[in-house]
Amino acid sequence: MPSLETELVGLRLKHPFMNASGFYGITAPLLRRVYEAGASAVLTKSTSLRPVAGYDNPTMVELAVGYLNAIGLSSPGAEELAKELSSPLLSGVPVIASIFGSSPEEMAAAGALLAQVPCVKALEINLSCPHVRGVGLEVGSDPDLVAEITHRVKAAVRVPVIVKLSPNVADIVEIAAAAEKAGADALTAVNTLKALAVHPELKRPLLSHAYGGLSGPALKPVALRCVYELYEHVKVPIIGCGGIEGPLDAVEFLLCGARALQVGSALAKRGPGLFSELAQGLASYMEREGFRDIGELVGLAHG
Repeated sequence: MPSLETELVGLRLKHPFMNASGFYGITAPLLRRVYEAGASAVLTKSTSLRPVAGYDNPTMVELAVGYLNAIGLSSPGAEELAKELSSPLLSGVPVIASIFGSSPEEMAAAGALLAQVPCVKALEINLSCPHVRGVGLEVGSDPDLVAEITHRVKAAVRVPVIVKLSPNVADIVEIAAAAEKAGADALTAVNTLKALAVHPELKRPLLSHAYGGLSGPALKPVALRCVYELYEHVKVPIIGCGGIEGPLDAVEFLLCGARALQVGSALAKRGPGLFSELAQGLASYMEREGFRDIGELVGLAHG
């Protein structure tokens, strides 16, 4: 059988699939469930240094083209998450902790707290939430600020640091290059698209916050473009994210240059058993097409 193993920031993964931040990443039992269901590593929901309440309901709606959410980066705070991740349930489970904040100092402090937990093997900096002022898109669209945050977090921890990028910017390569130069060990491409849905009878936006982040199938072509662009301009590994529902979606991301993959919206419908289906489907594709190692696929679309 073809080898699906891939290496990411020092982690040797049995296959490239993991959950995206925000899906099943709230508690130790949920993270354990996702890992046992077949994910190669697991990500926590994005967490700030101090607790954040988030937005009022409704915070999520299903559309014909995917999901629209504006949860507001609700968070119990890094100290509480660190306690949760210290559970014996996560012994032997490779965890990537996602962090956000309103300043480089806050992010570095949150990262330092979480990086001390034994199961946390890497951090992912969320610089790309499209619906929270001061901690998301406004931060992730400024290359100088991205560089400063990346540098501060890197200096505060000993684990690898991944930077999650936004598609809602004029030049994603400029942002990625700033993160890479500041020491990012890998990049995740991409977070959700800023979007809006309106109820024709109520005559108002469907979400309490109005604007939200669009994920699912509608995001995939944009995410593929971002991965393709980044592969031609950066040297650090790329994690593809956005609209992966089946094995062929995964193949497209790998061909564009992704080395690992995050799955989000599809989990809401199909549950964590999806990871095993994706891995089996990818292995079948590789066997059918004559590929022996997943590395043979990465970047092949570039010729």
